[in-house]
Amino acid sequence: MTALASFRLDGARTLVTGASRGIGKAVAVALAQAGADLALSARTSAALKETARLVAEEGRTVALVPGDLAEPGAADAVVDDAAAQLGGLDVVVHNAGILSSRPDGSPTMDTLQDSDQDDWNRVLSVNLNATAALCRRAHRHLVASPRAAVVLMSSLAGVVGTPRMEAYAASKAAQISLARSLAVGWARAGIRVNALCPGWTRTDMTAFAYSTGPLSDWLMAHVPLGRWAEPHEVACAALYLASPAASYLTGQALVLDGGAGVPDGGLAGIPKPPSPFAA
Repeated sequence: MTALASFRLDGARTLVTGASRGIGKAVAVALAQAGADLALSARTSAALKETARLVAEEGRTVALVPGDLAEPGAADAVVDDAAAQLGGLDVVVHNAGILSSRPDGSPTMDTLQDSDQDDWNRVLSVNLNATAALCRRAHRHLVASPRAAVVLMSSLAGVVGTPRMEAYAASKAAQISLARSLAVGWARAGIRVNALCPGWTRTDMTAFAYSTGPLSDWLMAHVPLGRWAEPHEVACAALYLASPAASYLTGQALVLDGGAGVPDGGLAGIPKPPSPFAA
């Protein structure tokens, strides 16, 4: 197999959650371009229509497996529906996740002491509990595959201190731990499990930040590359982790953050604007 061919996923039966927009949508399209057949999941089928169209344009099979992962049993149903429609599963890219938010969908950005326990529970339920449920259910399908791979979409927030996003950060750190434990536990079954940890990426979820000048400037001052990541850049990393190119890689957390995770953002000695969160 040539180096370029090792990035191919021809015929790989792949489930991508959170596939309606942003990173999940970009991942689905990238994997389809690499030859994968896709089962796409989000809360509703309607939200997945555009992603499904783009996958179909690549000549790949596409199935819709909607489900609200906040609901009990939804993860099991999504996995089983995906396996049934694709004839099995080879790859799972679990991207679905939420931030603490208000009823209108805007992020709360509250300190932990000012936050609500119900909101904490909701974030952990979707970001961690549903992740565990999805992996638990997927095992029975992945164990039958000769090229099984799981990619859990964690975050830089799970690696560095992230004030005012404590629930999200804790859930993402837990995903990294889960990926490492499953990688060891499932290795002899031939199932690779890795976490992908994007830094600040330009998506609908982060619009509150990149569309606010002072906040965006402050955040980017902590990124040595000095810019936001684009979803397709995260998708390329997900493709690598899912493909035979990463066949000897398991139990790792790949941090894709423009250098932001380097101590002090890699910018020691370079002045930064004052924090917009300063009291």
